[in-house]
Amino acid sequence: MAQSSRKINMADVARAAGVSMATASRALNNESGVSEATRRRVRAVAEELSYVVSPEASRLAGGATGRVAVVVPHISRWFFATLLEGLESVLRAAELDVLLYHVDGIEDRHDFFQRLPARRKVDAVVVLAFPVGEEEQRRLELMGVTIIAAGGQHAPYPNVSIDDETAGRQAVDHLLFLGHRRIAMIAAVDPDQPDEVQPSGRSNAYYAALREAGIPLDERLVVTVDWGGAEGADAMAKLLSQPEPPTAVYAHSDEVALGAIRTLRRAGLRVPEDISVIGIDDHPIAELTDLTTVRQPVREQGERAGRMLLKILQGEETDRDVVVPTQLVIRGTTAPPRA
Repeated sequence: MAQSSRKINMADVARAAGVSMATASRALNNESGVSEATRRRVRAVAEELSYVVSPEASRLAGGATGRVAVVVPHISRWFFATLLEGLESVLRAAELDVLLYHVDGIEDRHDFFQRLPARRKVDAVVVLAFPVGEEEQRRLELMGVTIIAAGGQHAPYPNVSIDDETAGRQAVDHLLFLGHRRIAMIAAVDPDQPDEVQPSGRSNAYYAALREAGIPLDERLVVTVDWGGAEGADAMAKLLSQPEPPTAVYAHSDEVALGAIRTLRRAGLRVPEDISVIGIDDHPIAELTDLTTVRQPVREQGERAGRMLLKILQGEETDRDVVVPTQLVIRGTTAPPRA
């Protein structure tokens, strides 16, 4: 096709493809209501004419922007980075752009929800492992776009996650099955998030498992620390200072568990001969260190959240509350207690 020196617009694409402007817009913005054959024809014409969809023009016209905002509290940590990688791979394949909002700390969080920098610039918001409070929910809803979550949250959005309480029960029940009765818990909280939105499923699992096993709760065996390996090491030191230390330790994450193991080894104790340790997540380093853990498929959660979002944006039916199963992975840091 011949092209003039003037800038090509959507009307040119629609005319050349033999469709209406509305159909051309839906095809180029990956909206529903267009057959696959028509979508391919319109895109082929747009490519031949070197036409590029303007997100701003599309937005002002009331159409899709082709952008998705992703809100994440930490991007340097393995869990969040892997979750984001899975989500982005699906959205990229669908030709959707990702706007990343790194909300790291209480002040960043407050600023984001006050300003809502993504407002009117995106088709959807994905909240990654980011529990949202009631006031924050109201702020997000002002955007008037689809909101979904992945990796754990406490808001009424379509979501993909594991069941933290189930994962915790898999860990504690394993220790009980081995014969342990004096089981400690190192609970981890995120210091960068408000107390009222801290998840509690992994702690609930511990209390429920002991209660069902008829084991009285010893509060001295519960230590709560900030999330991290060094913090896990400090928590283990506190547990060892008890008159009767535990025979097993349940940690909320693998990083915390590995910190605990460092303290045990420096104290001259053997794992698992003297004390068993189990974590949750199956961090890549867990296999290298032979850590018994409960595996959660992190990248899969991101991918499934991406596919869920695409179906919602296209007006298709989809499950809106997806729980991805976890799996006990027995390695070398758990064993029956010494006789």
